[in-house]
Amino acid sequence: MKIVRTSGSSGDTSSGADPLSRPPANLANPRHTWKLLVVDDEPDMRTITRMNLKGFSFAERDLEIIDASSAAEARDQLAAHPDIALALIDVVMETDDAGLRLVEYIRKELKNTMVRLIIRTGQPGLAPERYVIDHFDIDDYKDKTELTATHLYTAVRSAIKSYRDLRSIDLNRVGLQHVLMAAPDIYRISNRSLNQFFQGVLTQIIGLCNLSNSSFISTIEGAIATFDETEVTIQASSNKLESQERFAHIREQCTQSVLSGQAPQSLRKDAYIVPLVVNKKPTGFIYIEPTHDLDEQDRSLINMMAQQCSSALENLHLHGELTQSYDHIINMLATIAEFKDSATGNHINRIDRYTRLVALELGLSEEEAAHIGTASRLHDVGKIGIPDAILRKPGRLTEDEIVVVRTHTHIGKTILQNDPHLATACEIATHHHERWDGKGYPDGRPSSEYPLATRIVSVIDVFDALISRRPYKEPWNPDDAARELENGAGTQFDPTVAQAVLRLYRQGSFDAIIQAAQDIG
Repeated sequence: MKIVRTSGSSGDTSSGADPLSRPPANLANPRHTWKLLVVDDEPDMRTITRMNLKGFSFAERDLEIIDASSAAEARDQLAAHPDIALALIDVVMETDDAGLRLVEYIRKELKNTMVRLIIRTGQPGLAPERYVIDHFDIDDYKDKTELTATHLYTAVRSAIKSYRDLRSIDLNRVGLQHVLMAAPDIYRISNRSLNQFFQGVLTQIIGLCNLSNSSFISTIEGAIATFDETEVTIQASSNKLESQERFAHIREQCTQSVLSGQAPQSLRKDAYIVPLVVNKKPTGFIYIEPTHDLDEQDRSLINMMAQQCSSALENLHLHGELTQSYDHIINMLATIAEFKDSATGNHINRIDRYTRLVALELGLSEEEAAHIGTASRLHDVGKIGIPDAILRKPGRLTEDEIVVVRTHTHIGKTILQNDPHLATACEIATHHHERWDGKGYPDGRPSSEYPLATRIVSVIDVFDALISRRPYKEPWNPDDAARELENGAGTQFDPTVAQAVLRLYRQGSFDAIIQAAQDIG
């Protein structure tokens, strides 16, 4: 795995070049700036400050100076520019302590602990240095008479360096928080936990590279993407992707670069692309635009983070393969059971669809509903062991035959109980004939003692059986079947589940499934 560096020339400004991919010619109009807020009611002081800091640059970023002639105006500027790095604040303005009140507002009301604050005063008697330092959260105190051009430059540079370092630490903290929050789910990985993991990694890289959290112009400072044979998916990005055109350009260039192994020619100067590789096959990339060139240590750390992303992707692929294998096993067993009991038609597929809808209605997540729906397909897998003469008998069963049919719950348990991945399916297959009042089978215990998945299938299995044609009966009218569920709520069925089923039925959510059952008949 290697970092691919773009080869754009900083002097390439020839006409006809793509404005979205042309590298900046110089630092006169940089993509990122340090913002300095000068709060002073004396116009001359604001003008002198601008003159003394003309040409200021730190870490290849220029200084953007924002003026405010009062504490009230400063509040407006802080709202408009939440990424101000440093504020030079006069004490005496509209009131004798307006500057100090502004400091309290910034720290306590805005809760902005990042911006560096330097008090400048021409009347130190009104705000003694020791008192101000002891009672206000500031970073420096300067008498205006001592702030020569050199001293001002030194104070501003030190403050902005401090701001940069604090921002980097904070971004790494936020990134680590994302990663740690995703870590418990990384081995039962899902797209949601993977996205959070990638966002955490990207946030840490942004902090490491001192990338800007917001840009002077619309830009992409960092992104992590994955791809397969058909599409590229952005897993994490450092902003809201306001420039869709440029973003599409970056995505195309990075994808081509990673797949071909060639450095792109039309991305911004000093941008980096780090391939994500799984089983020696490119599966994505990390794209970053640092505000300065990266040293070898930084590159090594980014490489390590890229390896972690690749490992997470590999886990996701393995998880997908296991899930696919699980689904294949379920479908294979369900198909065998349905071939055995062909009289039930497409019953297991309908049970799956009903179950998912009811699970969602009861507040389960999409993932949980899908899992229960898939497991429900095996509710009658034990009928594999029931003689054909009984399953396909064109009339009512005798008492002895009913006893034999009921053994399908034990048979289902025997088939499914040894695989932990089939635990939910095993519970459903074993207990979906238990009743709310404890008069069901095989154990004759109240169904409240069993998982919700079992109680859902108990209701919808009866509903679908009633409205379906069987060798021993004609299909019921769905309204009659719904009334049967309503009558059995609290005795045969879990009343909460029964009500959820009835709500969905009355809303028309079951119409397509019911029609499928009737078409078979």
